[in-house]
Amino acid sequence: MSLTHIISNVFIPRQRALEKHQNGGKALQEAVLRHLIHTAQTTEYGRNHAFDRIKCYEDFVSMTPVNTYEELKGDIDRMRHGEQDVLWPGRVRWYAKSSGTTNDKSKFIPVSDEGLQKIHYAGGFDSVALYLRNNPKSRMFDGRGLILGGSHAPNYNVAGSLVGDLSAILIENINPLVNLVRVPKKKTALLSDFEIKREQIAREAINKNVTNISGVPSWMLSVLNCVMELTGKTHLEEVWPNIEVFFHGGVAFTPYRKQYEQLITSPNMHYMETYNASEGFFGIQDDPADKSMLLMLDYGVFYEFMELSGNSGQSGQSGNIVPLWGVEKDKNYAMLISTSCGLWRYMIGDTIRFTSTNPYKFVISGRTKSFINAFGEELIVDNAEQGLAYACEQTGAEVLEYTAAPVFMDQQAKCRHQWLIEFSREPADLSQFASLLDKKLQELNSDYEAKRYKDITLQHLEIIKARKGLFNDWLKLRGKLGGQHKVPRLSNEREAMEQLLGINER
Repeated sequence: MSLTHIISNVFIPRQRALEKHQNGGKALQEAVLRHLIHTAQTTEYGRNHAFDRIKCYEDFVSMTPVNTYEELKGDIDRMRHGEQDVLWPGRVRWYAKSSGTTNDKSKFIPVSDEGLQKIHYAGGFDSVALYLRNNPKSRMFDGRGLILGGSHAPNYNVAGSLVGDLSAILIENINPLVNLVRVPKKKTALLSDFEIKREQIAREAINKNVTNISGVPSWMLSVLNCVMELTGKTHLEEVWPNIEVFFHGGVAFTPYRKQYEQLITSPNMHYMETYNASEGFFGIQDDPADKSMLLMLDYGVFYEFMELSGNSGQSGQSGNIVPLWGVEKDKNYAMLISTSCGLWRYMIGDTIRFTSTNPYKFVISGRTKSFINAFGEELIVDNAEQGLAYACEQTGAEVLEYTAAPVFMDQQAKCRHQWLIEFSREPADLSQFASLLDKKLQELNSDYEAKRYKDITLQHLEIIKARKGLFNDWLKLRGKLGGQHKVPRLSNEREAMEQLLGINER
């Protein structure tokens, strides 16, 4: 009997409990809200917003404002300095550092002990539970898991308090027993210099029986390429014959899928998407045949959804805010969360679209601030990902990284979208690739199509080929190489684009 078969029994009760997501979504979410309000009613935030008088969802809405990071920043900073009972009971020691979409260089998301256990670790546990349910012949625990992490540092001068990537916080606090089935060593996993860490991780993992890998697709690919360089092998299963699953999240997998499929050719390989962020763990792909994810309803997260106007739902104009039981399929919503880490009606910045309401399943459609709407075209990341996938499929090209921004007016008074793309496999004809991308975007987005009509408002998009390693170099210059830092995909501003173009020829 394999070790995995024995350990699998631990997950059976949770696999059964997850069946409540099928029909009991409203009840699960109402229970979460009651718990959050009751637990936090003696905090400063709870007293200021009369949590002790909240009896139902409608009371919660009337008592509690919608918040962005800027609204909570002052309270979070006080917590970072050691104040207790501010947004959540007790003292919060951990803060997940995220570049996010705020006006500051970084935001610091509180991670309470309860949130660590009942949101973040719960999500990791359920990811494995659902994978084992779908793959009863798995042998993942008969080998090691390669888990990528970031780094952390002291938080001000507060004793025992740290800030860092969420992944580093998870590794720092993980159950010691997990270290028996994972690589690399904790010391290596928490190194701050990604270039040094990348090679060290590869060297530590090469001679282990790695069966599963977890991390952000872009950074994991960098580590795996290092493994291939060090071993001289062609395919990853030549190094790790028993590799069977990649738990991935953080960025869309579409641009990387083909590269992984070329790197790992084993028919036994599986890919499982998760929606985990510094603010919480929200979704898991529970069906390998369905790209949408199951919304996790019984963690310490209460969800609300703001309807967004416009064809793509990205114009930034807010609509009605509804609880889970008020959502509709195929609409774009901005997600609001209230959590056991002290975030209250917090605008996380992501937009999602429900594909099912029984159970509640969704896809990430973009970010509230990661879109281009310079000319009323309302182009979102979901459009971009599908458009690039189509152009790649038609031309055999492969995209490694990309970003896009508007050109508001050139010397001929023409406006267009400018795309900077780093290819891992270049198309034979770049202009054909650009035409295919433009064509697909018009099919996907009627606002974009209308603005492209006869080139009157918006001219044909422009693609600039990025040199190899450009985006990594840019992240490195900004001190954001590795960890959970991401390349901005779409932007209404040109700041990132100009920085990238400025170093593209170096």
